[in-house]
Amino acid sequence: MTFKRQFLQSVAALSVGLFLSACGKAPPASVAAEPAASAPAAPAPTPAAKVITVGTDPTYAPFEFQNEKGEIVGFDIDVLSAAAHKAGLEVKFVSTPWEGAFTALAQGDRDVLVSAVTITDERKQTMDFSDPYFEASQLIAVPAKSAVTKLDDLKKKKIGVQTGTTGEEVVVKLQGKTSTNIKRFESTPLALAELAAGGVDAVVADNGVVIHYLANNPTAGFKSISDAGFAPEFYGVAVKKGNAELLAQINKGLADIKADGSYQKIHDNYFKSTK
Repeated sequence: MTFKRQFLQSVAALSVGLFLSACGKAPPASVAAEPAASAPAAPAPTPAAKVITVGTDPTYAPFEFQNEKGEIVGFDIDVLSAAAHKAGLEVKFVSTPWEGAFTALAQGDRDVLVSAVTITDERKQTMDFSDPYFEASQLIAVPAKSAVTKLDDLKKKKIGVQTGTTGEEVVVKLQGKTSTNIKRFESTPLALAELAAGGVDAVVADNGVVIHYLANNPTAGFKSISDAGFAPEFYGVAVKKGNAELLAQINKGLADIKADGSYQKIHDNYFKSTK
């Protein structure tokens, strides 16, 4: 084999090698990993119910009072709790003396008042009211042997009332603003205790409270007297003037519990014995 032939064979062999190398299967390109399937998004947490602070004077059984455990209970408490639940609200009841309750509401220290608050034109000027949830009237409590048969018989008598109530308004209208025979107390039970002690001749207060007291204190020796001149009164939930959103929620809740029968159940639980 001549040198030239050897050289040509070597070149041919090298060319075949290069050709095979060029035509060979290229190594696989790296494949990007597919993104892992993302976990299903967790459901958005349910927004916490708005908590409203409710002022109430728990000295007005059966509407609001404290049980043996010191808990605030009563007709008003059950009604507002049920209505608030329907409206998606939580309620926190705070003992609030009657004389300072309206100020606490106006200053924003309380979101709501529920305390057997009668809806009046005068009160509407400084606060807003829900739709009525209870109809009441005034009632006179006197000793069983009293000769009193009507409100007019009390013109010259000593009368006990709770300060700032519609009962006080009735008595002031009867005897005048300057009468010294009007005895004012922080609560109706205190006025009734004064009647039992002989310090006053009569007490004028809301019928529900008087009837409840007489039913639970049979040895007190009282009787109750109505008067044709006593106009019907309506209790409402009071909110700060202009708080339309909260007022609408409360009204919706009240409407719902009246529609589904739960309001009537609450009412019967407290007042079935006084019908």
